[in-house]
Amino acid sequence: MHPNAQLIHDFYAALARKDGAAMAACYAPDGQFSDPAFGALNASEVGAMWRMLTARAADLTVALSDVQADNTTGSAHWDASYTFSKTGRKVLNRIDARFRFRDGKIVQHDDRFNLWRWSAMALGPSGALLGWAPPMRAAIRRQSRQALDAWLQREAQGR
Repeated sequence: MHPNAQLIHDFYAALARKDGAAMAACYAPDGQFSDPAFGALNASEVGAMWRMLTARAADLTVALSDVQADNTTGSAHWDASYTFSKTGRKVLNRIDARFRFRDGKIVQHDDRFNLWRWSAMALGPSGALLGWAPPMRAAIRRQSRQALDAWLQREAQGR
């Protein structure tokens, strides 16, 4: 197995065991992340995001497939099944990930998924009706960002 494919496997194994610190360690110091819910994050933000999500993930299961990688790029598909804490609704998020690597670390990680589909599962009828609309998408991103900012503040205060 290519070392970067192993890195992808290790990354999602850390997610499955809810080890956000191990996930953050997979990124280069200048690593970046993006997805439809959080938008673009820098390395310190992405590490905090994974620590936050894994700390809150009571019933997370992860299924990884289609891992491919070479010296500079990689991809994978992963399914995340969990209960969305704000609503108590079950979610099965199907995600396609793209990676760029440098020196055995992730320098760019882009997750793509259908935000409308996610919002229907996570938010219920309002998400199903409005999840496609730019204002709902902006609200989801704003709430995700506010949660991350609060988490970053707690981490900075040593809590």
